[in-house]
Amino acid sequence: MKCPFCGDLNNKVIDSRLGKDALSIRRRRECLKCERRFTTYEKVEELTPLLIKKDGRREPFDRDKARSGILKATQKRPVSVELIDNFIDQLERQFHDANLKEIPAWEVGEKIIDFLKRTDPVAYVRFASVYRQFTTLDDFDRELKELAPAYESPDKRNPQFKQ
Repeated sequence: MKCPFCGDLNNKVIDSRLGKDALSIRRRRECLKCERRFTTYEKVEELTPLLIKKDGRREPFDRDKARSGILKATQKRPVSVELIDNFIDQLERQFHDANLKEIPAWEVGEKIIDFLKRTDPVAYVRFASVYRQFTTLDDFDRELKELAPAYESPDKRNPQFKQ
C-alpha cells in the first residue's frame, strides 16, 4: 500500500478490525519511511454493473463518481458523509442483490435524486439543476414550486430542516 504522505510502498499494519458494515476490513497502517499513520479499507471486489448512458455508451458504475456528485450537492449542508456512504453502499447492494449486469444511467440518477429529496431540499435542487440540465430560472422555479408543498405545512416538514 502506497503511503498517501510520502509515496513510499513500505508500511506495516498496526491494527485490523471489521468495518462498520462487516463487509470490509479497516486497517491502520504506519509508513516505515515517514512514520505517519493512515487508514485503509479492504473489501471484496464485486462485479459492478455497466451503466448505459444516454448516447448508448456503457461504462462501469463508479462509486467515487456518484459520491463526488452527492458531496458537491451537499456541500455546506447538514448531511453527514456517513449518511452518503451508507446510501451508496445500499445502492451497490441493490445492484448486487438484483444481479444486474447493466442498468440505465438515468435510474441511478433518479435514485440519487430521491435520496437527496428525502435528505435535504437544497442539496436536491443543486443536484437536480445539474442532472436535469436546468438552463433558465423558470426551470428552477418549476422545481421549487413542485418541492415547496412538502416543506410548507408543519406536519409534513422534516424536523431536521430549519426554516
